[in-house]
Amino acid sequence: MATAAPARPQAAPAQYAGFWIRVIAYIIDAAILGIPTFIIFAVFGGGMAAMVRPNQDPSPAAAAAIVGTMGTMLLAVYAIYFCYFIFMESSAKQATLGKMVLGLKVIDANGQRISVGRSVGRTFSKLLSGILCIGYIMVGVTEKKQGLHDMIAGTLVVRTK
Repeated sequence: MATAAPARPQAAPAQYAGFWIRVIAYIIDAAILGIPTFIIFAVFGGGMAAMVRPNQDPSPAAAAAIVGTMGTMLLAVYAIYFCYFIFMESSAKQATLGKMVLGLKVIDANGQRISVGRSVGRTFSKLLSGILCIGYIMVGVTEKKQGLHDMIAGTLVVRTK
């Protein structure tokens, strides 16, 4: 008589993270990112304020310097934002600090850690999700709680606890 092989334990189905918990995670991340953003704005803003004279039109050179400073300031803030999300979500923790606090992580369709390349695609796809916020609203109405950026990158956000 042949004996049946013992059944392998089935992995529990993934519990997808919904809209509101992801909003809270983002608020936490935004608060964290607000610190370097504030510092950058304070440093660059102080420099711009020194170029402006009350009751005078700025010279063309001063106006160009102000526009250049604003561009540099925004570039620095966006670089911090993108690096934070890209490297945190593709790290061994698979989550930003906000997601970690709430017990969430980002995975690929096979339940594995995402690569840096996939994280870059996911992070830049958030620009599309932000158009009229429709891509984010999709999290609340899709079966696997995926936003447009998740669908584009082939990722899921799941609960770990």
